[in-house]
Amino acid sequence: MKCNVGKTDRMLRAIAGVAVIILGVIFNSWFGLIGIVLLATSLLRFCPAYLPFSIDTSKNDESGSCGSGGCGCGR
Repeated sequence: MKCNVGKTDRMLRAIAGVAVIILGVIFNSWFGLIGIVLLATSLLRFCPAYLPFSIDTSKNDESGSCGSGGCGCGR
């Protein structure tokens, strides 16, 4: 699995994921489960939806590696 989610993308996904989960709980809606997907892609630094479009938001990060984000790509 190649990391394809950059720092800014990760932060936005994490914030949006937590917000969607909280709203799902508040409104007693199963749509809150979508927040789990956002949070998981943020933590794993991998988004399968980016693959068909060859999107890689991590290539502009300063560090040049995805670190220990869980995907194990170690660029």
